[in-house]
Amino acid sequence: MTLRSLADEHVAHAVVTGLRRRGVTVATISDVGLLGASDDELLQFAQREGYVIATQDQDFLRLAARVDQHAGIAYAPQGRAVGDLVRWLSLLAQISGPDEMRGRVEYL
Repeated sequence: MTLRSLADEHVAHAVVTGLRRRGVTVATISDVGLLGASDDELLQFAQREGYVIATQDQDFLRLAARVDQHAGIAYAPQGRAVGDLVRWLSLLAQISGPDEMRGRVEYL
């Protein structure tokens, strides 16, 4: 099964565009109708629908430590270059599947 990512509002749209050009399956929170949703709601949605959350929001690191299960989080600190994020998230999609990411936080 292919890894699917959900980019939160902290990830630049240029990253999403770059990932899509590389054939990576990625949705934005706007695409799934969750713009303005709380981080808890996003994490629950991602778990239910099998999306790894791609984020630059440290709050997801605290959430991941608190919850029993999540579909995975790909975290990059603010200030990371768009090209770097595209490369790292593309690589993650190539080498990891949903089962490998379940419950895991990947630092980019």
